[in-house]
Amino acid sequence: MTFDVKLEQFDTADKIKVIKEVRAFTNLELKEAKDLVEKAPVVLKQRVTKEETNDIIKKVKAAVGVTIME
Repeated sequence: MTFDVKLEQFDTADKIKVIKEVRAFTNLELKEAKDLVEKAPVVLKQRVTKEETNDIIKKVKAAVGVTIME
């Protein structure tokens, strides 16, 4: 079973932290990651395992972003 990771919202004061985390697990360039984060709510990564999904959610949450598993 696979899941999608969706960024629901983030604290704009911590946008840089969220962008850094998104870049870490998507391998996107800075501008691409910034554009993606600014589109929230948005799916960040599709078809990932439950373990990877939970890891991503934990890291984004630490960067003050709100993510969900779909």
